[in-house]
Amino acid sequence: MWEAAAVLVAGVGAGTINTMVGSGTLITFPVLLALGLSPITANVSNALGLVAGSVSGAIGYRHELTGQSGRVLRFVTVALIGGLCGAVLLLALPSEAFDAIVPALIGIAVVLVILQPWLSGALRRRREEKGTAAQQDGGPALLVGLLLASAYGGYFGAAQGVLYLSLMGLLLNENLQRINAVKNILGAVVNGVAALFFLFVAEFDWGVVVLLAIGSAAGGQLGARIGRRLPATALRGLIVLVGSLAIVQLLLR
Repeated sequence: MWEAAAVLVAGVGAGTINTMVGSGTLITFPVLLALGLSPITANVSNALGLVAGSVSGAIGYRHELTGQSGRVLRFVTVALIGGLCGAVLLLALPSEAFDAIVPALIGIAVVLVILQPWLSGALRRRREEKGTAAQQDGGPALLVGLLLASAYGGYFGAAQGVLYLSLMGLLLNENLQRINAVKNILGAVVNGVAALFFLFVAEFDWGVVVLLAIGSAAGGQLGARIGRRLPATALRGLIVLVGSLAIVQLLLR
């Protein structure tokens, strides 16, 4: 019972933080390892269980998606490809393959989130000086960045949301809440396609999956209620805090 309660509570926490920022895996993954699951089984079970939380969070942010359907469709296509590639890599590569690069990747994302207002202003002034317009929906640079971030998400997913927020915050002319809504859709897509792939080719624990699904679905609604009320500065600070904690945990793992 205590183990089941721990997984359920971890699911609620992961669903909440995933909807607001991302990095919910950093809550659930250590819990599953502590219960004796192997790293691969824990990772696969975690991916399956958190799909419900991603969908729940996306529903909670549905009002911020108004007018973004075309953008979301393009980004979802890229996320599907990237997520599937990441899921394949999880089973094909040793876990040490990304251990060195992931903390650095998240660190860059955190720095971009901190500097995003200044960098966006600088890019806008440069375009005005040259008389050029911003590329629609971030252009090829954003699509490539989202593809790589989605591949990472399909592989492991810790702080995947931070990567999405930093990329879109820098290259899209949108407020942070509307970007966060798109991030939740992309997270649901990547988790979903990875989970579908894992169902047929990997071992997982159904009990853990069900408990995580219930907890993360509740957490997704809670995260949407809290996150949508946060001002941009507070949300940016939360992103930086969670991303920094993710780096520390990954380095100490």
